[in-house]
Amino acid sequence: MRLAELSERSGVSTATIKYYLREGLLAPGRQVNATTAEYDEEHLRRLRLVRALIQVGRLPVATVREVLGHVDDDSLGRTIRMGAALWALPQVPEPDAEDEHVRAARHEVDALLETLGWSNAQALVTISPAYRSLVVAVAAFLRLGHGWGAERMAPYARLMHRAAVLDLDFVETRPTEAERVEIAVLGTVLAEPLLLALRRLAQEEESARRYGFE
Repeated sequence: MRLAELSERSGVSTATIKYYLREGLLAPGRQVNATTAEYDEEHLRRLRLVRALIQVGRLPVATVREVLGHVDDDSLGRTIRMGAALWALPQVPEPDAEDEHVRAARHEVDALLETLGWSNAQALVTISPAYRSLVVAVAAFLRLGHGWGAERMAPYARLMHRAAVLDLDFVETRPTEAERVEIAVLGTVLAEPLLLALRRLAQEEESARRYGFE
């Protein structure tokens, strides 16, 4: 398809598509002549991914470029490739290691991983943004006087493991490695708000069942 058709099918203006091409977010089309290029379904799929990351995920162009670089790097194994793409997304800053609540939170999170037998997660604690985010969240609860220790977190963690199984089952339905990594990234950018909304709806339902609407 020509640029005009790519624009029409994707809903993205030709000016924006040209910008994505200049920024390296979209591969160049097949050059037909000096002024015309042709694009295919792969361009359309990538364009939709870029728009989702920028518009829905609200990621800056530089971050999208980094994420897509990992998505396209077929020299990496699947776990590292998916992890590298996800780790390029915005993360919480490193917590203060001297903070007593952070130290206590690390103890609880480490105990949680030990209880669950999540040895792979344990091996990644020094580099995992997810581990860091959990420590920051637990530290905030502890700082406010609400204990969210390993025992309390364990049932939630087991539910999340089941969600992770469903996530990767879906990832494995995609036909190419690049699409599998792409859907993993989209699962973070798009599915997390979806899961959060489902949790809030479930809370509304359960609250009404227990306490009514008064």
